[in-house]
Amino acid sequence: MIHRLQTTVSTMKDAAALAAQGAPHGTVVVAEAQTAGIGRHGHSWHSGPDGGLYLSIILRLDAPGPHLTMALGLAVQSTIPDSDLRWPNDVLLNNRKVAGIMVQAAEGALIAGIGLNVNQASFPADLQAIATSLYLETGHTHNIDTLLDRILAESLRYVQLPKSEILRRFEARSTYVRGREVEVDGRIRGTTTGLDEHGFLLVQTPTGIEKIISGGVRPL
Repeated sequence: MIHRLQTTVSTMKDAAALAAQGAPHGTVVVAEAQTAGIGRHGHSWHSGPDGGLYLSIILRLDAPGPHLTMALGLAVQSTIPDSDLRWPNDVLLNNRKVAGIMVQAAEGALIAGIGLNVNQASFPADLQAIATSLYLETGHTHNIDTLLDRILAESLRYVQLPKSEILRRFEARSTYVRGREVEVDGRIRGTTTGLDEHGFLLVQTPTGIEKIISGGVRPL
């Protein structure tokens, strides 16, 4: 079931409330705008009423885990030609962020929040260097309902894959996972060497291999 809203505080909060009421796996909340869109590590997600797609999916799965974030990234990437995946939750076009994913536990379920920049023609000054939209990259507008249907179908398909297959596909389809010189949160610098069996990023530094459990990964 799809719950459509014009404006909301956060689709993730709305989805969590529905999960508490027993809403089934695959229930979706989608909004044209959010007044307080949620990003990772307490960051906000720009969610103005200017052509973005903001949705949250209720997932009821037997084997939840951090690999689900990567499964959702693969699902979004599969709908966007020539996009890249930056571990663990960003989808990029021309090295700028076009989509972000976040998964939170709530009321016996998982809430998967996805924000995709679709038809925005501009961004606030502080985001212009790091964010982009499908419109800015392609020069034409995109049908948001079509993207919603594709992302939802692909998301529900990818989260059912075995964890090992999700990690294999993510490593194959991300330029950030292996052989990339990166900086993590301004404190770790090195070359990525793949994912471990849990999906954590491995970075070879001058003093050894660092296992990155969370953090902002940026190219050097």
